Amino acid sequence: MAKSPEAFRTISEASEELGVAQHVLRFWETKFSFVRPMKRAGGRRFYRPQDIAVLATVRRLLHDEGYTIRGVQKLHREHGVKPQVTGAAPRAPAPRAPPAPAPSSGDIAPRLTGDVRGRLEETLVALIAAKDRLDALIEGD
Repeated sequence: MAKSPEAFRTISEASEELGVAQHVLRFWETKFSFVRPMKRAGGRRFYRPQDIAVLATVRRLLHDEGYTIRGVQKLHREHGVKPQVTGAAPRAPAPRAPPAPAPSSGDIAPRLTGDVRGRLEETLVALIAAKDRLDALIEGD
């Protein structure tokens, strides 16, 4: 006989419902302060329906949308839990387009001398690399 949607779930039932191993649920408790199932005497965990909803959101963010643990923590700090569960919070940013390739020396105006052209190309490559590093920091990777 199936439990009602309002019934509490054991860790094995929550694990099965969410499609993640039990040790993963226990690990998430250590990483996410907002994952707090009820614990009875002896430390047995019981997950309320809202706990399952939060865990389903964590699973979606980590497994489906590609967030890192730090990314989910940051999202929680900035927006709280409820917006992610209801879907009102910002989603993961859309994958950005790859940077445009550095122009070849034939693309630069022919009136530039070899020395100036070379320095400009080196500067462009350095700027693209710096932008990629900044983008990675902003995304929380």
